[in-house]
Amino acid sequence: MAKLLVKQVRSKINCPLDQKRGLEALGLRKMGQIVEHDSNPTILGMINKVKHLVSVEETK
Repeated sequence: MAKLLVKQVRSKINCPLDQKRGLEALGLRKMGQIVEHDSNPTILGMINKVKHLVSVEETK
């Protein structure tokens, strides 16, 4: 299964509450933080919701 590196690149200030909760569910608490997740539909859906706030890299 592929791994995803998710990095928060933009601030969550002035974002809707569901997007703030999406970032927290991904494990992102502050700018520049990087987390690793397995690629599955749940995680991909959360990333899609906040795609303008994060950058995603696929690793093996």
